[in-house]
Amino acid sequence: MIKNIIFDMGNVLIYFDPDTFIKREGLTGEDAKLIKREVFQSSAWAKTDRNHITEDEALQAMCRHLPEHLHDAARKMVMEWDKPALFPVPGMAELVKQLKDNGYGIYLLSNASCRQHEYWPRIPGSEYFEDTLISGDYQILKPQPEIYMAAMNRFHVKADECVFIDDSIANIEGADFCGLHGIVFHDDLEELKERLREEGVRI
Repeated sequence: MIKNIIFDMGNVLIYFDPDTFIKREGLTGEDAKLIKREVFQSSAWAKTDRNHITEDEALQAMCRHLPEHLHDAARKMVMEWDKPALFPVPGMAELVKQLKDNGYGIYLLSNASCRQHEYWPRIPGSEYFEDTLISGDYQILKPQPEIYMAAMNRFHVKADECVFIDDSIANIEGADFCGLHGIVFHDDLEELKERLREEGVRI
């Protein structure tokens, strides 16, 4: 029996789209390509999610590969991508509340840097979550099996009583491997609800 619903954050609760952040800074052409490659597609970005380096250290590494006129844009991408606003996935906060009201434990498991704790309270629906596990706090990333086991231990839940929702196929496969019931989110709320019903979740 499913008792708990575990959510990913990026592109499940909120949209995380580098192209949107880049356009917001007015970058186009080669500048846009450089920022995307050297910031969002860099190993330094991934290392912040594992908390192997700080955002400041990541920014320094990124800027070594960027022309000086892009340094401020890179800083905003790293330090302020969540400002002035986050972009909630429509209807997701309402779904979270409904699941909470129906008696399910609601949890978050996300690859994110430790700065996530700053903006998490601003994400609609975050108030319904009982607990969160962020990769930066544990220095392990999805889809490593260790992060799913760490989540089960932290949340005091059993894997076979949990549904895990993520937009990444690799992360869902990792969850399935660890005994959770995984659902890939395709940015389709009605499809997600149907998949939850197939798992026996009351909606």
